[in-house]
Formats: sequence, C-alpha cells, structure tokens
Amino acid sequence: MNTAITEKGLTDKEMIAQAEAALGELAKVREAVGKVIFGQESVVEQTMIAILASGHALLVGVPGLAKTKLVETLGTVLGLNASRIQFTPDLMPSDILGSEVLEQDETGKRSFRFIAGPVFTQLLMADEINRASPRTQSALLQAMQERHVTVGGLRYDLPHPFHVLATQNPLEQEGTYPLPEAQLDRFLLQVNVDYPELDAERRILLETTGAHDAEAESVLDSSRLIAVQSLIRHMPVPESVVDAILSLVRAARPGHGNEHTDKHVAWGPGPRAGQSLMLCSRARALYDGRLAPSIDDVHALAEPVLQHRMALTFAARAEGMSVSDVIRTLVREQG
Repeated sequence: MNTAITEKGLTDKEMIAQAEAALGELAKVREAVGKVIFGQESVVEQTMIAILASGHALLVGVPGLAKTKLVETLGTVLGLNASRIQFTPDLMPSDILGSEVLEQDETGKRSFRFIAGPVFTQLLMADEINRASPRTQSALLQAMQERHVTVGGLRYDLPHPFHVLATQNPLEQEGTYPLPEAQLDRFLLQVNVDYPELDAERRILLETTGAHDAEAESVLDSSRLIAVQSLIRHMPVPESVVDAILSLVRAARPGHGNEHTDKHVAWGPGPRAGQSLMLCSRARALYDGRLAPSIDDVHALAEPVLQHRMALTFAARAEGMSVSDVIRTLVREQG
C-alpha cells in the first residue's frame, strides 16, 4: 500500500497551483546562484534544502571553497538581510546577541536601551563556529533553536525567516572548541564542501580574476520564501517514503536489530533526525521540480542529515571507519 500522507489546510488544486509557481521561482534561484557559484552543485542544493526546510546548516570544508561567497549570494538571490560573524576565542555572547546600555535623557532620567547584535538578521554566517568558547557557541545555538534571545529579562524575537549557515574547518583543530553532539543536533544538515571539479575550477580561474566579477540578482523576497517554506510542509509524502525514513533512522541506532550498526555505532540519531529527513526530502523534491518526495530523496539526504547525529565506537574508529561508511552501508541494505 502506497498512500500519500498530507498536511491539512490546502486542497489538491491549491497545492498544485502553488507548487507550480514555486517550481518556476526555484528554477530561477538555481540559475541565479549558478552565475556566481561555479560547480559545487551538491553544496548549493543541500544548503538551499536547509533553508527551504526552515532550518540551519553546518558547512564543513577547508578555507577558500566559496562558503562565504555562497552565503552572500543566497542572501541576495533570496532577498534576505545577511550578516557575518567571524568567531574567535575572545568573542562574548553579548557580541552576538546584543547588550543593554545605560542612557540619560535631557531631564536626567536614566534608562537601559537594548542594542541588537548581529544575530538580528535573516541569514547569518557563523564563520568558524568551533573557534568560539562553548559559552558563546551555546548563546548562538540557543537563539537558533528558540528564534529569540533574552537580555536583561526581556525577550527579543529574531527576524522571520531566520537561518544560520555555520562553517567549520576540518583540518585545523588547534585552539578550537568542538561542538557537543547535543548542539550539533540543532543543525538540520551537515554539508561537506569538497574541492571543485576540474572544469568548475577552470571556470573559476577565468571568470573571477578579470576586471569584473559576476553579481547575484534578487529572485525572491523574504515573504515569498516564507510562503514556499509553508508549502513544503503541506506537500504529500508517500507512505513508502515515511517507512523508508523510519527504517533508516532506526537501523542507525545500536540495539535495534542491525548487526552492522550494533558493531560499529556507539550511539545513533534521535527522532529529530527523522523529522529532518521528512522535511528535507520534501524540500529536495520541490527544488528538483517534483511535487512529492521519493525514496531516492531519502537516500540522497541520509548522509548530510545523519552524519553529525551519530558516533562510532572506539574499535570502529581504530579500524579507520567513518560515520559516512556506516550510513552508506545502511542505505545499500535498504536498497
């Protein structure tokens, strides 16, 4: 039986009409980003999926792979206010969230005024997030989860939409504070940014070292992006896709009957991983021009969704095994 599970609120006709409009707009988004970011199609796709699914992404890659350029480009193309924070060991939570200052008016009356920090934006790049102290990391990650900050006992809501694209350098670990697993779980996806292919790198050399660089153009605005994000939550999901998500997530947990997992995995993904796979599969389908997700979407997103939500045993690490190896095995077993 392969029935579709849908969210209530939209008729089939309304769903199709809105989806067709969104498909055209997302095609223009892909084209606009492709004029500035050469190659890295999977990175662009996964980052866009995180945004369309109303989440945050952790971009892991060495310096110089256009991570900052990608965030700037997405901010322009999607019509979002964008800002950047360079994380350093001496960065304080107030440097991110904002702080209160004491002011005195003409009558001599004193009062506190809140000055918003750089987190009050719609698209935030947290550059080298693992270089900040755990206290500062927690301040940002709490804002990511709750979508508001509390300063001086008062609540200040963050803009809507609000997305964080954080970066990490996988090579240089000296002087860093690795994110704890519970905080990594706040990220919808972990996007691995690899070196570009030969043709893409040739194009980078030719088109970014001349007198003029390509500039991104706005395609959407924030209100339209919010509408597309809402549409994704109403997209129908075949029951076979729901079963595939449940099967994959549960197989990644030790003690749930998978021999490979029991041998190599210390702890596995929680229910949030399944929620992430569900939303991201819908977003990937729409981004690729389809009106409903398939099992192929689940398999394609298994690694970016699960890899930062699992840990290997000491024996598995000693054998040179990686979390990605385990996930690929589970995907192959699922067929």
